[in-house]
Amino acid sequence: MYTLRDAINNRYSTKAFDPDKKISDSDIELLKQVLRLSPSSTNVQPWHFVIASTEAGKNRVAKSTQENYKFNEAKVLNASHVIVFAAKQNIDDAHLDKVLAKESVDGRFEKGSEIEAQMNNGRRYFVGLNQTSDEAIKAWTGKQVYLNLGQFLLSTALLGIDSVPIEGFDAEILGKELGLTAQGFDPLALVALGYKDENDFNAKLPKSRLAIEEIITDL
Repeated sequence: MYTLRDAINNRYSTKAFDPDKKISDSDIELLKQVLRLSPSSTNVQPWHFVIASTEAGKNRVAKSTQENYKFNEAKVLNASHVIVFAAKQNIDDAHLDKVLAKESVDGRFEKGSEIEAQMNNGRRYFVGLNQTSDEAIKAWTGKQVYLNLGQFLLSTALLGIDSVPIEGFDAEILGKELGLTAQGFDPLALVALGYKDENDFNAKLPKSRLAIEEIITDL
């Protein structure tokens, strides 16, 4: 049985993928649920994801890894799948109403109830605290997306799938190429997924992290 201990010790940032090894459809469907079920502040879910698995799709993503980010092109092209993590540029009433309506449909409260009003008012309060400027709301929605990304990386490791998070890409190019910018989203990160190439140098190196005593204080 592959345990959490195995996953956290074996997970590493994959530098080279075997292009001939593909992730199963069942694992991808499970990882889609990981993306969907991630926690976010007040359940605001300010994200969108693009999954590229075809050669054409990965080539579109790879357009953002040219010039200054050429070192990441092979990771994108040789991976089995590449996930684009994007955050909403702002939280409008339409999005808040959509989230509230879905919570009602899913049985979290009765429509028109006091609990519904409390959920709606509480979420709008926290959005308002963070939507004081374009920069402030983007910082807040970005935090929610990175909560999702962290859970996603651990989940891939538990499935025995290799991965690497990538910030080295041109977000402006990718946002335009995938239509994300026009939809009100900013691409923040990529995650390339698949199975490591046997010659990946990083797979053979030991992990290096600061000591527990340096990063954790017990009270």
